[in-house]
Amino acid sequence: MKTVKIGNIEIVPAMAVGCMRLISLDEKNAAEFVARAAENGLNFFDHADIYGRGECESLFSKACKAAGVKRESIYIQSKCGIVRGKMYDFSKEHILASVDGILSRLQTDYLDVLLLHRPDALMEPDEVGEAFDILYKSGKVRNFGVSNMKPMQIELLQSGLKQKIAVNQIQFSPVHSGAIRGGFEFNMLTDGAADRDGSILEYCRLKGITPQAWSPFQHGFIKGTYIDNPDYAELNATLKEIGSNYGISPSATVASWISRHPAGIQTVTGTTNLQRLLDIKKGLDVNLSREEWYKIYEAAGNILP
Repeated sequence: MKTVKIGNIEIVPAMAVGCMRLISLDEKNAAEFVARAAENGLNFFDHADIYGRGECESLFSKACKAAGVKRESIYIQSKCGIVRGKMYDFSKEHILASVDGILSRLQTDYLDVLLLHRPDALMEPDEVGEAFDILYKSGKVRNFGVSNMKPMQIELLQSGLKQKIAVNQIQFSPVHSGAIRGGFEFNMLTDGAADRDGSILEYCRLKGITPQAWSPFQHGFIKGTYIDNPDYAELNATLKEIGSNYGISPSATVASWISRHPAGIQTVTGTTNLQRLLDIKKGLDVNLSREEWYKIYEAAGNILP
């Protein structure tokens, strides 16, 4: 199984188990889901304080306890900074209070990774730095990152930090590929030529930041899956054709496509279906050829000039 490096964590699976929908399970099924995922090497779990208004984190801690999952055997990442329906808040007070709430709900002493969840236009880098210093020195957070940020936003934030930004979680997939499309269509008058992200993948590679791909199977802003969607007939036919060469499903083929990129992208799943999760994992054992990778890219409706 392919792995990636995140901050001071040398090896984690190239697929994170997203817990946004965990509260769709009862405690018994949640315990089985978490335990079986970890048993199969998928021991990196992605949370946020807004997922289920904190209930996903609470259920996760109960599931781990019920299943006998030891804290030291897994990695936990969570996010803060979104005040639902109101604003984004990177103030020192909000970050510190949010982490205390996260740790309480997760029933743990520390987070392996904390992400700031979408940019706050009113952020003060030095103030964020003060919060991160307190969290790091107290042992409450071991690595820090961001979500949905452009390079200059990360540069501005980093200017006030002693800790290095280790992660940037962005939406990325064959059908949401602006992070590479703009480079392909540079100096053209096509829609894809617009630079909407500031060459974020190139920036992450230069800075040693691990990209994480959220909603890798969704089209648009969480509009629904493109897998088996008739609006993406060519893409699905191509995913099935290429996947059949390796004995994997279309979803697993997407995971393989994402992990094939040299930026070392970690796919963040969103399923709570254990069999689907383990099916997607099979894609991490496959290394697509260059020709196959580009064929999937074009089949998603992207152009190669």
